Formats: sequence, structure tokens, C-alpha cells
Amino acid sequence: MTDLPGALLALAAGYLIGAIPFGVLIGLVAGVDPRRAGSGRTGATNLLRTVGPVGAIAVFALDVLKGVVAVLITAWLYRGVGASWIVAATGVAAILGHIRSPFIGFRGGRGVATAAGGLLALAPLAVVVLAPVVVAVIWRWRYVSLGSITGALLAPIATGALAAAEAGTIAAVGYAAAAAILITLAHADNIERLRSGTERRLGAKEAVRGDG
Repeated sequence: MTDLPGALLALAAGYLIGAIPFGVLIGLVAGVDPRRAGSGRTGATNLLRTVGPVGAIAVFALDVLKGVVAVLITAWLYRGVGASWIVAATGVAAILGHIRSPFIGFRGGRGVATAAGGLLALAPLAVVVLAPVVVAVIWRWRYVSLGSITGALLAPIATGALAAAEAGTIAAVGYAAAAAILITLAHADNIERLRSGTERRLGAKEAVRGDG
């Protein structure tokens, strides 16, 4: 693919790959619809609270894979002008698809795992640098949301440093910046709860809601 229609096709494919609702599929196999449980989100954190660690790990791995696949497929197929930016934009489209999936009424997760997958494909060294920081923040304060937001906001800095050292690309910096915006917006309710001291800590269980 080398032309504008090819670029648009890549973006659409990235969005649809990101939109695959693995959290809902795995949750339903376990007998829980995550949209009616806990936070109502379909990501690994809500699955951990409502289904358990096995389901959460599976969802996290599959959501990461969505980001990796969306980026690598485009990198393999698209050879047109600005290819690196189209590849990065496809990763952003996958995050958006995860957050707003058309398959489940434009609901979804918060985009963290899918964003991590895209970053892993675009700038693996950045993931190596950021992962310990995210884990440390979650371990210290027991807030997954805080770790996720911290990692998202630091990603443009990490990718920028790599680009400055000629170990990364400007397109990856653009991807990280867009991902940071999407992830922060998706965590708006978490940020409010963090400020009010009512955010759920890691390990807290959630009950399934029966009100639909």
C-alpha cells in the first residue's frame, strides 16, 4: 500500500483491531460481563477485580497484542510517503478502538495495554525504561490508575530522549504524546477519585451489578 486510500485502510484496520473486545469475550466465558461489573470497563484491571488473575492476565496479553499487531501489520504493508507516521497513527487508532469499540456500543477499556503494545512495536527501549517505573508506582501506592497515568505521561519524554539519542523516531514521540492524551482522558474519573481519596486500590474486589 502506498497511497492515501491505503493509509486510510491501515487506520481503519488498526481501529478495528484495537476494538476487538477481548475483555468482554473472556469475561463472558468466566460468567461475568465486565460492562456490568466493577468499573464497567473491559480492561485487565476490571477483569482482575471481577473475574480473577487468570482472566486479567489473558486480557492484558491480548490487549497488548492488539497494539503490536496493528503497528506491525501497517509497517509491513504500507510503503508510502510518511510511512513512519502512518504506522504510528495506526497504533493511535488501535488505542481509540480499544477505548471506544463499535462492537460493544462504543465502550471499552482505558487503552493502557493496547498503547503499551503499540509502543513495544515502535520503541521497545521506551517500554524497557517505563515498565519498572509503572510497576514501582503501582507497588508503592497500590493504584493501577496512578501507575498507568504516570507511564503514559512519561512515554513522550522517554521516546523523545531516545529520538534525541538517535535510538528512536520522532513518529514514536508523536505516538506516545497522542497515547498519553487518550489515556489521561480515559482516566478522568480515576483522576477525580484520586483527588478525593476514593480511588480503588489494587486487590479490591468488585461485585457484579444486576441493574444492567
